[in-house]
Amino acid sequence: MTGTDTVRDSRAERGTLDKAAGENFPVAPFFLPRARRTDLMAVYGFARLVDDIGDGDLAPGGADARLLGVSPAEADDRLVMLDAFEADLGRVFSGEPRHPLLRRLQPTVRRRSLTPEPFLGLIAANRQDQLVKRYETYDDLLAYCELSANPVGRLVLGVTGTSTPERIRLSDAVCTALQIVEHLQDVAEDLGRDRIYLPAADMKRFHVEEADLATKSAGASVRALVAYEAERARVLLNEGAPLVGSVHGRLKLLLAGFVAGGRAAIRAIAAAEYDVLPGPPKPGKLQLLREVGVTLRGEG
Repeated sequence: MTGTDTVRDSRAERGTLDKAAGENFPVAPFFLPRARRTDLMAVYGFARLVDDIGDGDLAPGGADARLLGVSPAEADDRLVMLDAFEADLGRVFSGEPRHPLLRRLQPTVRRRSLTPEPFLGLIAANRQDQLVKRYETYDDLLAYCELSANPVGRLVLGVTGTSTPERIRLSDAVCTALQIVEHLQDVAEDLGRDRIYLPAADMKRFHVEEADLATKSAGASVRALVAYEAERARVLLNEGAPLVGSVHGRLKLLLAGFVAGGRAAIRAIAAAEYDVLPGPPKPGKLQLLREVGVTLRGEG
């Protein structure tokens, strides 16, 4: 590997991790012990990179493909890239991974005794994104969230050594809610990728056509549909919120941040009168802090 290659690899790794700042909730906040921050950022790096592969949002220059052993001719084939990424994940558990983000992940996996299953779920979700562009029912969407969102919460519980069956159940509710909220924020962006995560049955119920999602501003039917899905997410967040009270110390604040991030995002969507088409409504820091306080007090 040349010095130029090393610089490109570092830039690709840094560019992926830098996206943490744009999330609805803090990925690895400052108040956590350094070891936990390191481990959470390692897990985030994996989750972010697999999403970038699935969305075609990798850093320009082909560094990720080269690191994963994919030829330039196949670098734009997302399924090939996901297969190569899964193979490198296997080396995290039994070998020496090639990609720097997976090399960063390996000590976390060993230190926290993490299993391959949640990581494989995230890869499976991104494979599904290449093959499934529409979801007929809400239950179909929930099944997708089992792969695309819930593994993240399970990994957080694994990293913090707090995983129990009941906490997993509550975490799944929170993570599914956060995924639905993200889908609502990104309706226009997802449509640009030829993906719609609003269930077709609900679109029919609210008399929403796909063409209605391609306008600059949402009409009354689209707003009503978004409000309906936002309420579903709010109910799920409330269902999972007892997760926060089941832990103590700094971890309690971290999990409150996850729940509060979702609640604040829903409030931002409501403040936009459920018109998500001009761009994703984002909560301000003050609103997020208020929601953290409400969640910690168990008032949500």
